[in-house]
Amino acid sequence: MNFQEKYERETAKQEALLTRKNEKTDDYNGIYDRYKYPVLTAAHAPILWRYDLNPETNPNFMERLGINAVMNSGAIELDGKICLVARVEGNDRKSFFAVAESENGVDNFRFRDYPIMLPDTEPNETNVYDMRLTKHEDGWIYGVFCSESKDTSSNDLSAAFAQAGIVRTKDLTNWERLPNLKSKSPQQRNVVLHPEFVDGKYAFYTRPQDDFISTGSGGGICFGLCEDITNPVICTEEKVISPRLYHTITEVKNGAGAVPIKTEKGWIHIAHGVRNTAAGLRYVIYVFATDLNDPSKLIASPSGLFIAPQGEERVGDVSNVAFTNGAVVRDNGQVLIYYASSDTRVHVAETTLEKLIDYTFNTPSDPLRSADCVKQRCELISKNLEYLSKK
Repeated sequence: MNFQEKYERETAKQEALLTRKNEKTDDYNGIYDRYKYPVLTAAHAPILWRYDLNPETNPNFMERLGINAVMNSGAIELDGKICLVARVEGNDRKSFFAVAESENGVDNFRFRDYPIMLPDTEPNETNVYDMRLTKHEDGWIYGVFCSESKDTSSNDLSAAFAQAGIVRTKDLTNWERLPNLKSKSPQQRNVVLHPEFVDGKYAFYTRPQDDFISTGSGGGICFGLCEDITNPVICTEEKVISPRLYHTITEVKNGAGAVPIKTEKGWIHIAHGVRNTAAGLRYVIYVFATDLNDPSKLIASPSGLFIAPQGEERVGDVSNVAFTNGAVVRDNGQVLIYYASSDTRVHVAETTLEKLIDYTFNTPSDPLRSADCVKQRCELISKNLEYLSKK
């Protein structure tokens, strides 16, 4: 097979992938629908990102710059399209951001020709990833992401330093970089910008931690205010709003995920929680709500996990992980939740705003003890048996 034949074969394979219609699975919980196929994978990355298409310099049609994974996508609706700013990881382990667009948000995502070229203002920055996209009432679209650099105070080559990087744009094409967020915490990851001013200030959901992996003294997802986004400093105490709790899905750590969704009953947050197991850390997605007028006040906390990796989703570069940093609410009430599985690929779960509100405010909270959890479940059983006996 000559160069041209190989090129045409790979192009045809990718076009079949990009145009494949997605379909809902038979899984049912009444809360959301899962889709059969991932919406983004490494195979979605354009061929011109990976191959030298000149037969003189690449006669064997070899992949020169491979893509290892596509994951953890910020999400936004812009100009009638669903746009994902995905974390794309090359074979070299470096991540970068790229915009993929779809008309319906469940299939036919295509990357733009070029990935995002962030302004290179942080000379020590080695890696960037996991951007959250906020349409703020000030008129800008903000991207808040993890800015990672080597921890030069340690001889351990895996020791790193994480900060919250901030960029802003109007079109997801031209980006302005602002200084990294500053707080009293030694490190910050999983930071989300609230979409509205709070007391005239910018509001951030943070996750203080003592080092790159361990939260240490960090108590959970926090809330803090900032006077000036162009000089982003948390000027208030970081108040814990969704705490880490013993023997729950947030025992080891938790972090803000998608930008909170405004409803008439409160702000709905779709976050991630982490617990330790004999097989390593297990990441799942959970939901909580904060007060409409005071987003630092927790008002609802449904028990347990919302989305966990299932089947093939449990296998990948970092197995047993479900992680979200993007969701879109459309004008018709459709809610599209984008989640990555096992640091490898991106999926979508679909629900409605009405269902999400119902789940968030009518699902009972975790009683935190096995004995009380049994009582809670028995009360449900008793209620159901009484209802069924009257039918």
